[in-house]
Amino acid sequence: MAKKSEGKQLAQNKKASHDYFIEDTFEAGMVLMGSEIKSVRMGKANIGDAFATIRNGEIFIHNMHISPFEQGNRSNPADPTRTRKLLMHRAQIHKLLGLSKQEGYSIVPLKIYVKNGYAKLLIGLGKGKKQFDKRESAAKKDAQRDIQRALREKQKVAR
Repeated sequence: MAKKSEGKQLAQNKKASHDYFIEDTFEAGMVLMGSEIKSVRMGKANIGDAFATIRNGEIFIHNMHISPFEQGNRSNPADPTRTRKLLMHRAQIHKLLGLSKQEGYSIVPLKIYVKNGYAKLLIGLGKGKKQFDKRESAAKKDAQRDIQRALREKQKVAR
């Protein structure tokens, strides 16, 4: 039996790399209703404002918006931003809890994707960036872009 490969990326949090230094990443499953998974597979999920918390040894994601499925029935959830439970190993949750208790660290959702038929959420342990860190990151990105542009121009002239 052939193993299914990792599918396409369905949603991404682009603000996370701008606002945080991502130090460690973890993969978590999500507890979703049937109509929610259909919406996620159609790419109707948004994790831009989402964040994760740990309560009573369980991890939850808040403010993740999943649009209601158009052809859904009465089992469509009334609240598209309801709190959803994430599925992780207990040891991973305890490690994440210990690391996130430190000053300046947060649990940030990074992207949603499908792996082996199941929707997965990649969460990261992020340390908040200061304003000067954000400017420094932008300057590095601009410099890298200028270098790539110069290399492309040089290759065009060589041809």
